[in-house]
Amino acid sequence: MMLYFLVKYLHVIGAIIILGTGTGIAFFMLMAHRTDNAEFIARTASVVVIADAIFTLSAVMLQPVTGGLLMMLSSTSIMERWILGSLVLYAVAGLFWIPVVFMQIEMRDLARKAAEQKAALPERYFVLFRRWFAFGFPGFGATMAILWLMIAKPF
Repeated sequence: MMLYFLVKYLHVIGAIIILGTGTGIAFFMLMAHRTDNAEFIARTASVVVIADAIFTLSAVMLQPVTGGLLMMLSSTSIMERWILGSLVLYAVAGLFWIPVVFMQIEMRDLARKAAEQKAALPERYFVLFRRWFAFGFPGFGATMAILWLMIAKPF
């Protein structure tokens, strides 16, 4: 029983890291973007890329492992509808998060280049930012829905 609660604790910590890091990244990128300062955006995006690589990626990789262990330890079938729904939403979140990582890297690079050249941010940066912003809603929404399914287990 102690092992179950340890794994559950790690699973919850992973969910917190995904939600917390995602929220923090979105906030700091948005605030940096609002300055229209290429140097500040480049520095912020650099930290965001690192945070995503360290925290989000680690938690994203941990969740299926701890979730699988929880199912095994509790004898819960993967065919439970709330688990199937969570897995579908996890895939949806991933389909939006993976491109966002590459958008952040490109926005960082574009901002760095603009800062080095003491130039305005290029139009490509703004196209990427709008897309990055739009991708955040379904990606974050899917993550929030997974959290609800984990807690409520409605079906």
